[in-house]
Amino acid sequence: MNVGKAVKARILDLCSQRNITINKLGTISGVSQSTINNLLSGRNYSMTVATVKKLCDGLSISLAEFFSSPIFDDLPQEIK
Repeated sequence: MNVGKAVKARILDLCSQRNITINKLGTISGVSQSTINNLLSGRNYSMTVATVKKLCDGLSISLAEFFSSPIFDDLPQEIK
């Protein structure tokens, strides 16, 4: 799994935990639906930290809480 797929999985997991849709997440975070759709569909895995921060704000969590998940623990090195 790469970091983009891990971010996608984490977003889906957090929405599921909070029982909110991806559309609702876009609304409460101020992130456009097209940006979220591009991430979730795999068309664009290069989401900026600023966008992740907006999603975190919408979810009422910190960046540290977002990345404090086992899904990020064993990601392979990106630079080879």
